[in-house]
Amino acid sequence: MRLTHAELQQFHQEGYVTKPTVFSAADLQPIKDALTEIVDTEVKHLQSKGRLEDTFSNEPFGIRLARISESNPDAGLEIIRAITGRGGGGYSGPAMFGMLTHPGLLSCVESLVGSTIVGSSVYRIRPKLPIWELVEVQWHQDSGYFLCICDNHLILNCWIPLVDASWENGCLYVMPKTHKQGVFRHYTGGHGGYLEIPTDEFPYTEPIPVEMEAGSVLFTTNLTPHASFENRTNQVRWSVDLRYQSAEAPNNIGESPESYTPELEAVTMACYPPEADFVIRDPDYPEREVHSAEEFHRIRERYQGAAAHHPGRGWIRLSERD
Repeated sequence: MRLTHAELQQFHQEGYVTKPTVFSAADLQPIKDALTEIVDTEVKHLQSKGRLEDTFSNEPFGIRLARISESNPDAGLEIIRAITGRGGGGYSGPAMFGMLTHPGLLSCVESLVGSTIVGSSVYRIRPKLPIWELVEVQWHQDSGYFLCICDNHLILNCWIPLVDASWENGCLYVMPKTHKQGVFRHYTGGHGGYLEIPTDEFPYTEPIPVEMEAGSVLFTTNLTPHASFENRTNQVRWSVDLRYQSAEAPNNIGESPESYTPELEAVTMACYPPEADFVIRDPDYPEREVHSAEEFHRIRERYQGAAAHHPGRGWIRLSERD
């Protein structure tokens, strides 16, 4: 399941391409089961504390969290925090490792980054709830969060909806062809606390809503502006985004998060210092590959429990914009 010549051409020219049905329904079931288990655990905890009455246990995967949040917004927010953890990628169990190492996905990734594939734990689990402003993400580039030493490297983003994604429930929008113009100025303190590029600060092209079936993959570059707006349905738009890079891009494989201090030169750091990188495929040095979910979890947790220094890019607040 490699990307075709036409798909590769679109990716490089437009900054994005979609590949349908990379993940089958059976492929997605483990991550949906894992997320359901987290919801169940948090619901039982909240119920034992007398903070949640109706658990909506009979509702299906795509609806249950929406019903809980509608009836008790504070409980819904606490459940989401348990799912996403720090930054959005809290869960690091076997189902997540299974997604990261899915053979069909890796074949597509190899088409873009080469045979040695470095996985980034800057993955994100995104439950976009109905009519909830906090989960709207305005225009930005992933490189706005990465160090500038990585601007000339491809950090591949793979966005995978766990349910069908439409403009009604908050699919991703992309701004085609603008990825060839470098990193635009981002501002802190944007909507929901995210970085944000005001639309009047990059050349305008018609944004494209990327509607997709569950299990399809949207591939974007780290320089492709993208956004996701309101979910107008009564269901949760669940999605996962995974990131990969070549061995040539700066990484922190085998390094300790404690070594990332203010004294360390930024040019020696990984693209996103707070989170761990790991080798998924290396035909030259296969002993470096991470083969087990347990090893992946250990690497992930080592960084989750630490506070690696991230010098940032010096973006100013949106409110201070001239």
